Amino acid sequence: MQTFDIKKFMKLFPGVYDAQLGNDFFIADITHPEAFSSLRYPCRFDGYMAVFCLQGDLDLDINLQTFHMKENSLLFCVPGHIIRIARFEESASMHFVLVAMSKEFTSGIHIDFQHLFSEGISLLASPGVVLDGEELDVCSRYLSLAIKLLDVPFPNQKDALSSLISSCFYVLGSIVSRRLTEAKKAPRGQSARARMIFEQFIKLVTEHHSSQRNMAFYAEHLCLTPKYLSKLVKQVSGRSAPDWIDSFVILEAKNMLKYSDATIKEIVYQLHFPNQSVFYKFFKSHTGLTPSEYRNS
Repeated sequence: MQTFDIKKFMKLFPGVYDAQLGNDFFIADITHPEAFSSLRYPCRFDGYMAVFCLQGDLDLDINLQTFHMKENSLLFCVPGHIIRIARFEESASMHFVLVAMSKEFTSGIHIDFQHLFSEGISLLASPGVVLDGEELDVCSRYLSLAIKLLDVPFPNQKDALSSLISSCFYVLGSIVSRRLTEAKKAPRGQSARARMIFEQFIKLVTEHHSSQRNMAFYAEHLCLTPKYLSKLVKQVSGRSAPDWIDSFVILEAKNMLKYSDATIKEIVYQLHFPNQSVFYKFFKSHTGLTPSEYRNS
C-alpha cells in the first residue's frame, strides 16, 4: 500500500491551503468538490488528520469501512489508516476543513489519541463525533487562532502552534471521552463485544493481509476459533471474514498497480502469491480486469 507522508499528502490538495508549517502541519479549506478527487483512490496517510464538516456531506472509507460525514461532524484518522472518499456530490455546496499533522509534530503532545480513537470506533461505531453548539464554537475558535498563528511568522512559531494544538487535543479528547462515557452507560450485550472483536480483527487484517490470508492466523491472535470469529465478523458487518481479507488484498494490489513502478512479478512476490497465474485469477475474479488491464486503464 502506498503510504503518504504529509509532504506527499499536501500534493493531493493543490491550491486549497489556508496555512501550513513546513512539512509538519497544514490546514486546507475545501469548498470545491474537485479538491477531493485525488482521494477517490485509496492511500495510507502516515500522520494524524481531522476532517471538520461545516456544510455538505460525504462518505469516507477508513480501512474499508464506510463512515458518513454530515454538517457539524468531526472525524479523525490516525497513522496507518487506509482512507478513500467513497462518495460526494460534485454539484453540491460543501465546506470542509482538513487539518493534517505529522507524527513528529504530535510527538510532544502527551495524550494517547491512537488508543482513545480506537476505543471510540469500537464503542461509538465511528471514528468521529457530531458536535453540539458549544463544542462547535470552541473548535471553530481554535481553528481560527491556528490559522492566524500560521499567517504571521514569528520566533518560536512552531512551539506556539504545538502548544495550541496540544490544548485543542485535550478539548477534543474530553469531547470523545464524554461520548464514550455515555456509550459505556448504555446496555452492552453480545453486539457490543462482537463489534470490539470485529475492530480488532480489522486492525490485524490491516497489518498482516499482505502475508496472511488464513483465518486460523487471525483467530489465534484473538484467542478464538476460526468458526466463532467468522460468525462474529458476519454478525457485525454482514460480510464474511475471508471476504474482508480478500478486499484488503485487492485494495493493496490496486494501490501498488496505481502508485508504484513495481512489476507485476514483484507485486506477486510482495503479496505472497505462489505464482503470477494465481494472482491474475484472484485479481480478475474480484475486479473483472487483469492486473495489466487495471494498470493501463
